Amino acid sequence: MTKAERYADVAREIAAVIEGEPSRTARMATVSCLLSLAFPKTYFWTGFYVVDPHKESELVVGPYQGTLGCLRIPFAKGVCGACATAGETIIVDDVHAFPGHIACDSQTNSEIVVPVFDECGALFAVLDVDSTDFASFDETDRAGLEAICQTLLVGATQV
Repeated sequence: MTKAERYADVAREIAAVIEGEPSRTARMATVSCLLSLAFPKTYFWTGFYVVDPHKESELVVGPYQGTLGCLRIPFAKGVCGACATAGETIIVDDVHAFPGHIACDSQTNSEIVVPVFDECGALFAVLDVDSTDFASFDETDRAGLEAICQTLLVGATQV
């Protein structure tokens, strides 16, 4: 099975599991779990950082799979902060060369971060996926993860 086919399969599985679920937290937990299981050799850390409603220029850790994550990330720091600021997906082949990189876990060598927007178009969270390998993520990952994130909050009404 190709990577694109694996993303299509996991996207269908996610859609089936979250159908009718109003909780954003439950939806994010499901995505973190199923993506982590679908790509166990590539995904080292898979999870969400949610825009803090009390500190709108800061992300707070949400549902994830993996080792301990950073609890808070300012928009001005790291790959997650850069994604939140730009509102677009960022792929980093070598996180150690990324200006302002935050080493939540020193085992991480590459990363992809995808913005998650609510139904009104406001940034709600970012999906962060880390790998222990360098240059793990490409345009297939971008397309697969963006497709999942585009529909993640559709129909969700609760945190």
